Amino acid sequence: MLAGELKDPRLAGMITVTEVRLSPDMKQARVFVNVMGDAQEEAAALEGLTAAAGFIRHELIERLRLRRALDVSFVLDRSEKYGQHIEDLIRRTKNPG
Repeated sequence: MLAGELKDPRLAGMITVTEVRLSPDMKQARVFVNVMGDAQEEAAALEGLTAAAGFIRHELIERLRLRRALDVSFVLDRSEKYGQHIEDLIRRTKNPG
C-alpha cells in the first residue's frame, strides 16, 4: 500500500516498515516505520500515515479476511539512527583524532 496505493504527498518520501507488533488479542497493530529525511519530513509522513489509517485498516480487513477490525497505529522507529549514533561514539573513542 505504501508503494503506490496511498496518494498523499506527505508519503512521497522513503518510508520503510521495520516492524509490526500485534497485540495478543489481535485488536491492535503498532506499525513501526523508518522515514528517511529530517524531523519535518518524519512528522509529515507520520501525519500522512495517521490520516490514511482508516483506509489501511479497511484494506487489511479485506485482504487478510479478518473477522474483527483492528486498530492500526504508526510509530517512528528510531532504532537505526540510535544504532548509528552509538557506532559513531565507539568509532570516536577508538580514533580520538
